[in-house]
Amino acid sequence: MKFSKKISCESCELKCDIYSSLTRNGAIPSMVKPLHAHFKKHDVICKQGTDVTHAIFLVKGSAKLYIEGLNNRNIILYLLKPPAYIGLLCFFDNPEYSYSVSALEESEVCFIELDLVKKLYMENHDLLLNLNKAFGKSVTAIMKKIISLNQKQIRGRFAENLIYLSQINDNHVFNLNLTRKEVGEMIAISEENAVRLFTEFSNENIISVKGRDIEILDMPLLKKISEVG
Repeated sequence: MKFSKKISCESCELKCDIYSSLTRNGAIPSMVKPLHAHFKKHDVICKQGTDVTHAIFLVKGSAKLYIEGLNNRNIILYLLKPPAYIGLLCFFDNPEYSYSVSALEESEVCFIELDLVKKLYMENHDLLLNLNKAFGKSVTAIMKKIISLNQKQIRGRFAENLIYLSQINDNHVFNLNLTRKEVGEMIAISEENAVRLFTEFSNENIISVKGRDIEILDMPLLKKISEVG
């Protein structure tokens, strides 16, 4: 991780809701005083069990949000791509992170003092609505994950996950920046089972796998497998 104080809100590539809300209401964005950080692939952005001190905004790259389980058995709840808040679920309730977030590739994030965000949240109607909307999306993603893990068989969960990866990449053809182990962690199966399912779906001409490049060949069938579970 490498910090930089040279990047201000005005020069940032991606303007977050905090900046937009401030400028819309005539406030001075310089009061935010963000801390910009660059993370390498696999770097931990926030760690389960550590104190929540900042609001974190993903500006560039991608990350995974996951629960660290026993015996190094993790469950990835969802993936993050800009614009995205990191740690939003712990902003106002839990003093410690109840999950971890790590970079899936070279990524940039913005750290903003949590006390300032709380103050703006109470005073700025636009920011309140935007943060509530983002919070709702996070909760919805976790609820869907719980339902999938509890009610679907392995093939159904795998199909659902391929659809999710296609949607988050906005394409039926995408580069998988996850390891087979991480794919398994998204649907609570072993790395070996993940490898086996990639082979099965490829042999059935549902997907094409060439290294890390995945192409969904039969989306209707994939959705059917996901629905049947």
